[in-house]
Amino acid sequence: MPEGTAIVHVVDDDASFLRAVGRLLRASGFTVKQYGSAAEFLAQREDGEPGCVLADLRMPGMNGLDLQAALASGPDPLPVVFLSAHGDVPSTVRAMKQGAEDFLVKQAPHGELLAAVRRALERDARERAQRARRHDLQERLALLTPREREVLTLVVQGKLNKQIAGELGIHERTVKLHRTAITTKLEVRSVAQLTRLVQDARPFPKGQ
Repeated sequence: MPEGTAIVHVVDDDASFLRAVGRLLRASGFTVKQYGSAAEFLAQREDGEPGCVLADLRMPGMNGLDLQAALASGPDPLPVVFLSAHGDVPSTVRAMKQGAEDFLVKQAPHGELLAAVRRALERDARERAQRARRHDLQERLALLTPREREVLTLVVQGKLNKQIAGELGIHERTVKLHRTAITTKLEVRSVAQLTRLVQDARPFPKGQ
């Protein structure tokens, strides 16, 4: 279960509410860390640590939306669940457009809060796996030589060996050798698999 390994980071400048939410989450089996401000959380957060953020919308200094933007701009973002003492429609809309998992009022039933946290942790695990796969694919693509990259680009465009040879000014037999090297390095067998790999690995890694 995600509760066993992931961290729920609770960020709120209201100390009493922070304690109450922390107790609720721990009693429900979650691992929790608490912070009195967004700046404190960002300063203490460990990169690569799975989890989610439960954040107050309105806080002195960096508010919840600013925190959400800061997380989204980094290489290791975390899903955010917002809590607010006030029903603020524009802020809710902005938060959801920026990818918030949920937006709840602080008086929301405990069941709704816990369900939102579970969804956020499940989303983090899913997105973390996707990023790991993309990184693995990009590492494999980085093994290709510049010429192999050129051939690969034309292969996934549906070009035949003869067309690739003509476009690159090389022999068709050389194209076949490059294609063999590409499929070996990327551990795929078909054009369909090559195309899917390139799509999943975007952005395409830069050449050496």
